[in-house]
Amino acid sequence: MILEVCANSVESALNAEKAGANRIELCMELGVGGVTPSYGLLKAVLSALTIPVHVLIRPRSGDFTYSNTEFDVMLQDIRMCVALGCGGVVSGVLHKDFTLDAIRTKELIKEAKELKFTFHRAFDWVVDPIITFQKLQDMGADYVLSSGQEVSAPLGFSLLSKLNKMSTTCLIMPGGGVKPDTINKFKEAHFKVIHMSGVKFYKTLDSNVPLSMNSVSFLEENQVAISSVDSIGQVVALLNNS
Repeated sequence: MILEVCANSVESALNAEKAGANRIELCMELGVGGVTPSYGLLKAVLSALTIPVHVLIRPRSGDFTYSNTEFDVMLQDIRMCVALGCGGVVSGVLHKDFTLDAIRTKELIKEAKELKFTFHRAFDWVVDPIITFQKLQDMGADYVLSSGQEVSAPLGFSLLSKLNKMSTTCLIMPGGGVKPDTINKFKEAHFKVIHMSGVKFYKTLDSNVPLSMNSVSFLEENQVAISSVDSIGQVVALLNNS
């Protein structure tokens, strides 16, 4: 059984390899479900590891329906992963009605060339997971990462098992809430790959911070924060008013 570890730093990636993981999914900002890692982080991890590195291609947090400019960024990031010799990419696109954007997802798979392609947990939002999985399998996806459309993979075990039985060329990769005490259930059900982060929190400062830099208002999954022309324009006008 392959173990993929979601790593958010060089240290996390090295710990995953040291512990015996078969590969990592590299990303940043686990608290929002992950976004594409920086070029510097990717280069450092590729230099430090001997196991395959799969890279999350997600330009922002929030939903999985992207503008043309966002989608172009995703394509460019995939080209970078191909050029750097990554093992795979992890991505996917949905329509606003939570159906698979097959055209754009096919484009991502095509751009990935010989790299392995994982359709990520956007799958847990789709309205018809059975039909969607078959479409992804037919279009050449190698893996689907899913919690079985529940808050954790153990709770979504029933759907994951159904999908696993449909698997021929595309493997179902349970992920989300995977802990040591839940692994045997997936092994016994003959899953071939599983995904976990395995994180623990380590205190970095000796005292509380003076002011929180976190903003809960940025965590709305049906809204995207974009700089406003009107708001900025008003300030510019005030600055230029002599």
